[in-house]
Amino acid sequence: MKIAVLGGTGLLGRAIAREWCGDELTLAGSRDIDVRDIGLVERYIAQNRPDWVILAAALADVDACEQNPELADAINHRGASNVAKACNEHGVRLMFISTDYVFGADSKTTPWEVEDPVSPANVYAQSKAAAEDSVRRILSEACIARVSWLFGAPGRCFPVTALKLAESGASVPAFTDQHGIPNFTREVARALMLLARAGASGTVHVTNSGVTTWYDFSRELLPLAGHDAALVRAIKMAQVKRPAQRPHYSALSDRSLRAYGIQVPHWRESLRLFLTDRVAAAEKP
Repeated sequence: MKIAVLGGTGLLGRAIAREWCGDELTLAGSRDIDVRDIGLVERYIAQNRPDWVILAAALADVDACEQNPELADAINHRGASNVAKACNEHGVRLMFISTDYVFGADSKTTPWEVEDPVSPANVYAQSKAAAEDSVRRILSEACIARVSWLFGAPGRCFPVTALKLAESGASVPAFTDQHGIPNFTREVARALMLLARAGASGTVHVTNSGVTTWYDFSRELLPLAGHDAALVRAIKMAQVKRPAQRPHYSALSDRSLRAYGIQVPHWRESLRLFLTDRVAAAEKP
């Protein structure tokens, strides 16, 4: 198959480039194609003629979205619609990467299922939920793959920040009341590859297992990297004033993923590989 990855230079895109095998892969970053320009999108797909487009391009900075809702909608919602229209025009399958944050305004204490109604609590989540609706309407056979709490190396993510703080001897503030599931990018990338090969459609939660908090995650991570777990400082979400509201519970159920015979391991199993990747990234010239 021919696979085109839009957002190919981002955290997940780089993992896809590393893990996807056996197919012809084309990666495009925001400098290569602006999803807000439907003409560029259509020409790109017409020229490359992929079997699948993996749409990982997004404005994922939650606070930046809150401060610039028009830009968030233009990239995350209308950009996704542009890609869906171009895919529909050229008979190309689409896998749209969405987020656990489409849940959040409603309270829950068990993992969200794909059939649960969305309840976006911030501009970022609203733009992604709107994109999901548009993609479904334009391209009924599209696959919407929701992921959460992505971490990987190299790249910008919470555990990278936490380790930099620990390495400097600073404390690591981590929320005790934000519950979710950390998703290791390399595991997610492999699952996306298997879903594409299975011809997946509809909404699928692509997730590691193991509901946790950033506090408990950090106390697992730091000792593995040779740091004292006591550096982790417990804080509540209400103590930090940020532009965008975050959900207190956004863990995703993996039932829809297991329906395809795909199971991603517990996030704890991915931590050592993440640390190995981080060391390797640091050693690159």
